[in-house]
Amino acid sequence: MSQSSPDIERMKRDLAALVAINTENPPGREREAAECISTLLQAAGFSLSLSDYQPGRTNVIARLENGPGPCFAFNTHIDVVPAGEGWSQDPFTLTERDGRLYGRGACDAKGPMVAMIEAMRMLANQRHSWTGTLMGIFVADEEVASFGARHYVAAAPAAIDYVVIGEPTSNTTYSAHKGSLRPLVRVHGVTAHSGTPELGENAILRAAQLLGLVEHEHQHHVSCRSHPLVGNASLTVTRISGGHADNVLPGACDLLLDRRMVPGEDEARVKQEICDLLALAEAKFGVRSEIVSFKPTTGGATETAFDDAIVQAGVGVCRARGNPTPGPLGFQGGCDLVHFASLGAKGIILGPGSLSVAHKPDEFIPVDEWVTGSLIYRDVALAMMPR
Repeated sequence: MSQSSPDIERMKRDLAALVAINTENPPGREREAAECISTLLQAAGFSLSLSDYQPGRTNVIARLENGPGPCFAFNTHIDVVPAGEGWSQDPFTLTERDGRLYGRGACDAKGPMVAMIEAMRMLANQRHSWTGTLMGIFVADEEVASFGARHYVAAAPAAIDYVVIGEPTSNTTYSAHKGSLRPLVRVHGVTAHSGTPELGENAILRAAQLLGLVEHEHQHHVSCRSHPLVGNASLTVTRISGGHADNVLPGACDLLLDRRMVPGEDEARVKQEICDLLALAEAKFGVRSEIVSFKPTTGGATETAFDDAIVQAGVGVCRARGNPTPGPLGFQGGCDLVHFASLGAKGIILGPGSLSVAHKPDEFIPVDEWVTGSLIYRDVALAMMPR
């Protein structure tokens, strides 16, 4: 096997080592995995630094300079969602069965990360084939609030021209993703004995009036905003909590709203629309409410233009590596591309594994697709940093 080809057994060892390190988020605890990643890339000739946004929540920044040219970065996340119940085997022991590798993070996103690391090794051994700066930026906390990516961006790093975000896309190029806002809304009432409800104001019933307006806003306004790649914007409620005793009229009711944004929507404008909706509820029904806070999310929506070089490279390489429908498509969830785009980087979302098995018991990545993913990553980098 030449140094320009993926070492499959090494990839399996690396993935087994990373899956075995529990980085469930919460609480994250990415430090040990970050040190493991650092060791792997240091051996390949990269300069490494680790950066904590809080104790134990660690980003890895790897860098290899190879003459003048653009800066190209691979990025994905070290954390995984909680394993939960229902697994056929230990979720933190990588298990190979029927051409698949099973384990928490196998496809989201430790599998894509190992494919990126292998691509970086191949590129380090092919320095005659490209020129520029190659980076690997592997971050903490993407699954909850993207604090790792936000921390990296806030440090005002050197310019990145192109970035590939590793997420399970079945080796298809995605050039856009949705964003999210989650306002926690508190509806106010007046407590009273439940036997004399006329002496108080029931916050839960008031919240129901507000929810009717939320549904109307979604159906007639928000969902009408559509994007050709990611589909429609949305507004819904995902949590509700109210009351403190069985025989007391509730004086408050909390609603967690979930607003999904499409590329082109302005986050400040969306926040104002939610405020306007609460004002409408008060004017129409007398509902008294306020936004208590905005729950952390991965961030806003973004899009890289179809004719941008990185999108065309991703589509072309995916097609050349056997994908008959190489994209570009749109990612329904959020990811860290929006934060790298804020630095001026042009990027795509791309990786082996299927989103349909992410966040579930018996998460897996197909071995053949995974190995191909490492070659796709390498070839996209070569396309963007030609000698």
